[in-house]
Amino acid sequence: MSNRKVFIIGGGLAGLCCARRLNESGVSFQLLEASDDVGGRARTDEVDGFLLDRGFQVLLTAYPEAQEVLDYDALNLARFAPGALVRYRGKFHRFADPWRSPRHVVAPAISPIGTLLDKLRVARLRSRVGRGALDGLFERPETTTIDTLRDAGFSAQIIEPFFRPFLGGVFLDHELVTSSRMFEFVFRMFASGDATLPSRGMGAIARQLADQLPEASLRTGASVDSLDGTTVRLATGEVLQAGAVVVACEAPGAAKLLGDTSPPSGQSVTCLYFAADRPPVDEPILVLNGDGEGPVNNLCVPSKVAPTYAPENQSLVSVTVLGTPNGDVEAEVREQLQNWFGAEVSSWRHLRT
Repeated sequence: MSNRKVFIIGGGLAGLCCARRLNESGVSFQLLEASDDVGGRARTDEVDGFLLDRGFQVLLTAYPEAQEVLDYDALNLARFAPGALVRYRGKFHRFADPWRSPRHVVAPAISPIGTLLDKLRVARLRSRVGRGALDGLFERPETTTIDTLRDAGFSAQIIEPFFRPFLGGVFLDHELVTSSRMFEFVFRMFASGDATLPSRGMGAIARQLADQLPEASLRTGASVDSLDGTTVRLATGEVLQAGAVVVACEAPGAAKLLGDTSPPSGQSVTCLYFAADRPPVDEPILVLNGDGEGPVNNLCVPSKVAPTYAPENQSLVSVTVLGTPNGDVEAEVREQLQNWFGAEVSSWRHLRT
């Protein structure tokens, strides 16, 4: 490679980690980010004292790359309770992980979420995906997530009320056609680590990575219009000549720059945030829609996980709706949640969708 600068297009987590690697290797670079700050989808907005991540997200502490590049102590991670509360047949039922939450060890045995055999199959799945090198998971025969669950013998009594909303919220894929390899990787991450939130929001991850880099190496508001080999043309008309170019932006943008006429399709999701005088659930746990009816897929109260997400004596409620809904999604969500939590939902203040 010549001594000319490397340009990185895109300041999300991929671009920032690339910049970190180049910086450690003493390679001159500049990161070009089209928006007003780095982070991509891993950003956090502050609204009226509430921290709103750009869509409900968690950091799994078992991620090997995260362990390598992040300072968990500095992020001041707050942990979700293992398992979930499942809204099923008009009631809330706890689906606990007995390995992670021994005090709830009785709950899985009496819960209507899954049969006793299903609980034993969870243990067998946990053992299977936990064996061997992590890279080996991506060399196993590939099918869909839903077929893997069925082939493992899981009944509809656990797939529909638990796995479908839980994994659907992870993959943004209600049909669970996501690769079985990705499913096994994610299941292993959940089983071997914690689901967490940084005390200052998911955007703190990108900020921590950016703070390790030379300030002059990050350029925001720099939208790339076209790329020709190592010639980068910005939307302003400015032309940059690079020694090498790394394209680290989202798939549609990358496809446009690289001349790909058939970019991969994406998955859509809608997140609604509400301010509440009191939390609808009084613990840091994920709430799943096990009935499969209505727009809500999952809900949580981030301020019960990390109190810094909301002003004092206020609660932040995060609601996830898979896809891009038509009509008045806020009204539909409120109607469903009033059925779950009562009339007080009508007093929640909508912060942002």
